[in-house]
Amino acid sequence: MHGRIKSPTYAVVEPYELPGLNVWHFDFYRFTDPREWEDAGFRDIFSSPGLKLAEWPEKAADCLPLADLVVQLSLPDDSARSVTLSAQTELGQALLLALGVSQA
Repeated sequence: MHGRIKSPTYAVVEPYELPGLNVWHFDFYRFTDPREWEDAGFRDIFSSPGLKLAEWPEKAADCLPLADLVVQLSLPDDSARSVTLSAQTELGQALLLALGVSQA
């Protein structure tokens, strides 16, 4: 991906078009009610082909479909970053295998 990538901090969704792949980056931080997801019409986007990246998915509660792959970032200390990948579907498991990552 080339060029500037805007943070969706001030927008709930930012779309990106890559060659052969549509990507949507969601930031649900400002949601106060999970029904906002439905009211915004995101069901249509999530049912379409492409990659959906969601920050603060818990703010959309049970409205979101099950994620294929969960990426958790943590900061154990000021000088380190930790990334944990976990699959929740068969597709997610296939993605982990393709990446050479084993899941316990």
